Amino acid sequence: MVPLSRRAVLGMAAAGAAWAVVGCGGDGDGDGDGGSERPGPADEEDGVEVIAYGDDDELQRGALSLPDGDGPHPVVVLVHGGFWRPEYDRSLMDPLAASVIAAGWAAWNIDYRPSGEGGGWPTTFTDVAAAVDHLDALADEHGLDLERVAVVGHSAGGTLALWSAARAGLPADAPGADPVVVPAAVVSQAGVANLAAGSLEALGRGAVDDLMGGSATTLGSRYGLASPIERLPLGVPTYLVHGRADPIVPPVQSETYRDRAGDAGDDVTAELLDGVDHFAVIDPDHSAWQGVVDWLGEPLA
Repeated sequence: MVPLSRRAVLGMAAAGAAWAVVGCGGDGDGDGDGGSERPGPADEEDGVEVIAYGDDDELQRGALSLPDGDGPHPVVVLVHGGFWRPEYDRSLMDPLAASVIAAGWAAWNIDYRPSGEGGGWPTTFTDVAAAVDHLDALADEHGLDLERVAVVGHSAGGTLALWSAARAGLPADAPGADPVVVPAAVVSQAGVANLAAGSLEALGRGAVDDLMGGSATTLGSRYGLASPIERLPLGVPTYLVHGRADPIVPPVQSETYRDRAGDAGDDVTAELLDGVDHFAVIDPDHSAWQGVVDWLGEPLA
């Protein structure tokens, strides 16, 4: 059993008081309709290879695209948001995938089983773990450098990206423990880094409780394994970007994580951007994304 720390309880109470109104807002955090047709387990989608990493060919798959040259290529794993709900899929991150390729890196843009479609705790998390680990099976054929892998997640995907970097520190019997591929860097774009706070605030009209199968007050040990802020230190360079004008995921999520991660000894950089909303951070033409690309230049060099 992994109880929530006293700091997490105090932190989520403070966040809830400041942002309670946010949790009563919109239905989700994605701007796509999630209704696009899904290709098969190993298909071509506009020149991008779509590859299954699990038995569910519809949901456990990712789109792999490569830059020019033989490699070995650094890899950026992209994890979409949408409050872990089935209305949203990896198409939200397609523009960033194109930017990743332009930077000279491979892009592995993944789907995962959402809440209500076989997802939730722990399967949404272990899907992301399996997708990252599947790079090991793809590396030789596609010229991927497993020593230079970064995981980038937006919003709900930020939770999963940070958690993927925390896997090496999980208890041996925990879902997702013993990773095959360990990220060299992780980026959270307006991420839900503190699931307990998100539960208390009812972010996304209860999206966190839907994901976790209940509230943080009743499932503390589960949240202790899943919530990135409870898995510190990651031991991985971390970049957080969050707009101060974000009405969907409160910026205090990233601020609190930054402070706790720094106290735990992690190498963490946070950009809290005035006048920036929830979706600007995944606009490839926005300076918020350019900041991510610039930062990734060092760990992926």
